[in-house]
Amino acid sequence: MKQRNDARSETARSDATREKLLENALDVFGRYGFDGASTRKITNAAGVNLQAIPYYFGSKEGLYIATAEYLADMIGQYVSGMRQRIAEQIAALDAAGAPLDEAQARLFLTEIVETMVVLFVSKRSEAWARFIIREQMEPTAAFERVYSGIMGPMLGLGRRLIGAIIADDPASENVRLRCLSFVGSLMVFRMANAAVLAQMEWDAIGEKEIVRLQQHARRLVVALGPARGEIS
Repeated sequence: MKQRNDARSETARSDATREKLLENALDVFGRYGFDGASTRKITNAAGVNLQAIPYYFGSKEGLYIATAEYLADMIGQYVSGMRQRIAEQIAALDAAGAPLDEAQARLFLTEIVETMVVLFVSKRSEAWARFIIREQMEPTAAFERVYSGIMGPMLGLGRRLIGAIIADDPASENVRLRCLSFVGSLMVFRMANAAVLAQMEWDAIGEKEIVRLQQHARRLVVALGPARGEIS
């Protein structure tokens, strides 16, 4: 029994060390990039031995890829429930041969943007944004992990909803561009956070500001176009 408990304690310590490395690697890689983020900087930030990186990840490169997967998992935990529920409802419509109603698509998209805008302005998303921005500027193998794990599926869902709203093929160039522009109009609140605070004359983004941003996000859904049947 004692050996079993000791083994469980060792596994828990090992998992905690690995988690601490990934959490701090995300911040350090985001701040300094792959080349500027030395293994010593990462292990010092994590408060672990320098040998922890080769032990858990094989190399700095292995840690970088694992960090991208960790980032995708972290964001996935935040949105996966909502994304899966909406995707399942759309799949049920497809299986029944029923179209995705424009009004339902607007409701789905509104729920998504209200959720995402809170994520984008949260303190924890700072490190995520730094890492993603670097991968956008100079993509590496890590970009595929982030794109296939989070960005691609969310953009695909966004295209399906926007296509239903504007009555166009989700695979069309028009919808792809509309979707990218729509997402960009939300991501500005994280990627240009300092400019947002200066422009809005806010000291910080708290609960009151989040309510305003969610109201704005809902207006962006409305701005995709009037409901069919309404006079534009």
